[in-house]
Amino acid sequence: MSEKSASVVTRLVDRVFPRMPDFYSLMNEQCDVLVEAMDALVQYMEAGSEEKGAAVRQIEKRGDELKARNIDVLNKAFATPMDREDIYRAIVALDMGMNYAKTTVRELEAMGLTPDKYMLEMVVEYKNAAQSLHQGFGKLTENPAQAEEDARATRKCERNVEKIYRRALAELFNVDELVKKLDANEAGSRPEAMLKVVDMFKHREIYRHLSNGADRLAWAADRLHDIIVKIS
Repeated sequence: MSEKSASVVTRLVDRVFPRMPDFYSLMNEQCDVLVEAMDALVQYMEAGSEEKGAAVRQIEKRGDELKARNIDVLNKAFATPMDREDIYRAIVALDMGMNYAKTTVRELEAMGLTPDKYMLEMVVEYKNAAQSLHQGFGKLTENPAQAEEDARATRKCERNVEKIYRRALAELFNVDELVKKLDANEAGSRPEAMLKVVDMFKHREIYRHLSNGADRLAWAADRLHDIIVKIS
């Protein structure tokens, strides 16, 4: 067969049976941006600057574009290397992590709060979880069974966030001094107490939001596990 004829046959085959997209690489790109977003979130918690917060939002926007692209590729794909539903759920789960990075910044700005040590501790675990997911999804092509260790590491990060969350609440709601002031009915104590209570609940909202975000990262680890089970 001549080179020209072979080219015609190749094009015909590709038209009838389109080449399967490399979904492994597509999800790995999302993992790249997820790690970048969490690294930016850690920097924001360390500095608390508008510039760092804007960086988180810009990265998350790129993440949205990747999600939309990957879903479009999935919808148009003739064949997939794994269950379509598992691919879709993984794409969505990875994007959710980036969404929580962005909304954390937005909530802090809306509440007029400065990041504290507990918030920083929690987002460091976010970053660790993102790195574990990145490593796990990266192993699917060569050593999918070994990726289970990374899924477990991500879930451990979620448990660590819950521990930090409980420590943060224990300190936040230690109101012995506030109660003493109210009991003594000191001049000016009631307005001060009200401001303290408002501040407490603002912080509690952020802590809870971060706890929920860790749940989303653990959900992404579950999606990684689903894929591992089916392709190993």
